[in-house]
Amino acid sequence: MIQKSYNGKPTLYLIPTPIGNMDDLTLRAKKTLEEVDYLLCEDTRITSQLLFSLGIKKKLVSCHDHNEDKIKNKIVEDLNNGLNIGLVTDRGTPIVSDPGYKIVHYVVNNGHNVVSLPGATALIPALTSSGINSEHFLFYGFLNSKKSKREKELDLLNRLPYTVIFYESPHRIKETLQSIFFVLGNRKIAISREISKLYEEVIRGYLVDVLELNFELRGEFVIVVEGNLITEKYEDISLLEHINLYLDDGISEMEAIKKVSKERVLPKSVVYKEYHDKKVN
Repeated sequence: MIQKSYNGKPTLYLIPTPIGNMDDLTLRAKKTLEEVDYLLCEDTRITSQLLFSLGIKKKLVSCHDHNEDKIKNKIVEDLNNGLNIGLVTDRGTPIVSDPGYKIVHYVVNNGHNVVSLPGATALIPALTSSGINSEHFLFYGFLNSKKSKREKELDLLNRLPYTVIFYESPHRIKETLQSIFFVLGNRKIAISREISKLYEEVIRGYLVDVLELNFELRGEFVIVVEGNLITEKYEDISLLEHINLYLDDGISEMEAIKKVSKERVLPKSVVYKEYHDKKVN
């Protein structure tokens, strides 16, 4: 199905809002907020504050993860009746790790326009300021809050040569970094917080060093992790065979484990355990 976005028909507009600095609201976003018939909001209280600061009065309708299925028919009905509707989340671009997907999916399937405005989002500033290769990257969003599930997710990403971007909350950031180190190894990393605000901060370095730092656990975090740059070099041999190559050269067991850990970008504890488990078997 080919659909022209600007054909004069009623439209659902996805409107990015500032993630910190109010000056990041685009002129087009402000104009669209003024012109739509009403707004779907993740939290009507936060959107009310934004609109008040802009001098805009607008009808607000709550739209979040728990009620999208309930309100989607009413939204399509309003579009059928010629209304233009805006959708905003608390901060940033709608649907990027925020509610709205179910609404958009339903509106599109019912033949209506969906127009997404360019604007504020946390992942791109975090990536471009990270100092880590940004030619190819994967945005993953939030990892699972449970350690076992989180580490299974990371294991699926372990061999990718692309930079990977995660979102994380302040109360889970330390645990998530430990899981990343345990599964992905000692890679380059950049952690951004308070993006576009006065206290914006970027922490850069290798994971093993970053884990030792005491940084402020406030604000939402964006984690940028270097891809696996060397997996392909050793994909044809097992970890045990890799260690045995060094042992055959007369290197001590612990030194061989250190070398393999570094070359495969794996924590030494993981290499040590797998080596001894398979050595015994």
